[in-house]
Amino acid sequence: MIGAGIFVALAPAAAAAGSGLLIGLVVAAVVAYCNATSSARLAARHPTSGGTYVYGRERLGDFWGYQAGWMFVVGKTASGAAMALTVGVYLWPGQAHAVAAATVVAITALNYLGVQKSAWVSRLIVAFTLAVLTLVIVTSVGSGSADPGSLAIGSDIGVLGVLQAAAILFFAFAGYARIATLGEEVRSPTRAIPRAILGALGITLAVYAAVAVTAVAVLGPQTLAHESAPLVALVRTAGMAWMEPVVRVAAAVAAIGALVAMILGISRTVLAMARNGHLPRTLAAVHPRRHIPHRAEIVVGAVVAVVAAAADVRTAIGFSSFGVLLYYALANASAWTLSRSENRPPRIVPVVGFIGCIMLAAVLPIDSVIGGAAVAVVGGMAYLLRRRE
Repeated sequence: MIGAGIFVALAPAAAAAGSGLLIGLVVAAVVAYCNATSSARLAARHPTSGGTYVYGRERLGDFWGYQAGWMFVVGKTASGAAMALTVGVYLWPGQAHAVAAATVVAITALNYLGVQKSAWVSRLIVAFTLAVLTLVIVTSVGSGSADPGSLAIGSDIGVLGVLQAAAILFFAFAGYARIATLGEEVRSPTRAIPRAILGALGITLAVYAAVAVTAVAVLGPQTLAHESAPLVALVRTAGMAWMEPVVRVAAAVAAIGALVAMILGISRTVLAMARNGHLPRTLAAVHPRRHIPHRAEIVVGAVVAVVAAAADVRTAIGFSSFGVLLYYALANASAWTLSRSENRPPRIVPVVGFIGCIMLAAVLPIDSVIGGAAVAVVGGMAYLLRRRE
């Protein structure tokens, strides 16, 4: 979860909400908490690869499960392209698309070697990213450049702007669903998955809140809104230009860390959908020695690489947010059907989560809403045609 989102999402969120940026962060966190709680309870009940694709089929019906899987695969493919493009933009802006495609190919090869190696690499990446973010926060606050007055709520705040900021910042929170998609590869999944999801959300929220407060206090919401690399601008304004290369490398490394887990999660959902005939069954093959869905991983990596070679990063982020929010809306609807004996969450949790997801998806930029809705309709038509056949 602690990936490139925190390095790129603060600026467009500030542009949408102005001085209400931190309120937008709180709204995104509340929706994320509801989604995480619903996902955790469902994952404990259904510890099988596929996440909400499985939960939706089991609890809402075959069509809704298919739609959840479809939106997850499409949305996360766009998100993977955005992560890869972040690597390119930070490391070699002039060749961003080529670097992005090469990064996806390399990560796909890593994942092909097996989940244990990927998890080991991910731990190193997260440790490095957290160390750099901590250094940025401590040195920025200690530089004397922070102005607590910049945190005050001004007259520029509006409900729509705050909701748009929350929808953008949700892109930075997304990630806990991928824990659930690995259900068949986790020891003691009924205990480990819920603890991992809620623990990851708590840590991520604390880190993001600290970074957002620091950025607003040092830069101010108006300046922050116009920065393409907000954390680079943060250390520069705080008089620590020597940290700029470190922050750029950290952004690229964080994006790689997110992309490692993202390709893992997408391929496991493809595996589950292929097993049920919702995608070509050849993608359900599991490697006899490495025990991974090797064909699904290769196909997912190839598609993400192609999108990364051609797409725009801001468009990819908006499109991804729409798809993922619909995915979590269906997760909350599935959690509503849990009984008391199945350790259901308090009823208010899936209700707030469902309404929040639909509301945030609706206030995204209009091109993201139209494009995402069109993809959802195409997925539904494909399901009906396959059902008829």
